[in-house]
Amino acid sequence: MQRALVDDRKAGRIADQLLLLEHPHVLTLGVRGDGGRTHILAEPGELASRGIEVFETGRGGDVTYHGPGQIVGYPIIDLKPDRCDVHRYVRDIEEVLIRVAADYGVQGTRVDGLTGVWVGREKLAAIGVRISRWVTSHGFALNVTTELDYFNLIVPCGIADRGVTSLQRLLGRPLDVAEVESRIVTHFANVFDRVLQGVTTTAGANP
Repeated sequence: MQRALVDDRKAGRIADQLLLLEHPHVLTLGVRGDGGRTHILAEPGELASRGIEVFETGRGGDVTYHGPGQIVGYPIIDLKPDRCDVHRYVRDIEEVLIRVAADYGVQGTRVDGLTGVWVGREKLAAIGVRISRWVTSHGFALNVTTELDYFNLIVPCGIADRGVTSLQRLLGRPLDVAEVESRIVTHFANVFDRVLQGVTTTAGANP
């Protein structure tokens, strides 16, 4: 679906899109080197027994985990004519997620030399993007109510000396994933100067 929408956006058949969803348990690989396969700590048999698949993607970055309780965002937007700057795009995605965290009283920060949103030495949100002819795909993953034990199966994003956290863990209370999604949409529209045109839901995915 994402690839088809990217083709449609490049051809001008659709407007900019923001897909928000929760994946089933899965490990995804980036495009650099071996994509992060050497950072998968679990044996293939363990992954299979837990129903965890491994997928190669076209995004940047290393191996990461996606699963229930984690909001994954795939912006499919045309950065032309005035936002054709990869570093700015990544910083803007970080800004969206920093604002979302701030809505819950959590101070998310950037770390020099690393992507994503951090709270102390723990990553709250991961970012891995692809840009083709200035149309974006792939994107970000924000841990909301994610079961963090699954990150023990890998070296998250290839960074061995830092941890992973979630909004729920930081706040010590349950969160409504749909409410967090709504906040992401609002902040994304503000940061990227976009006007919301409506929300469409797909079976098996949140809006």
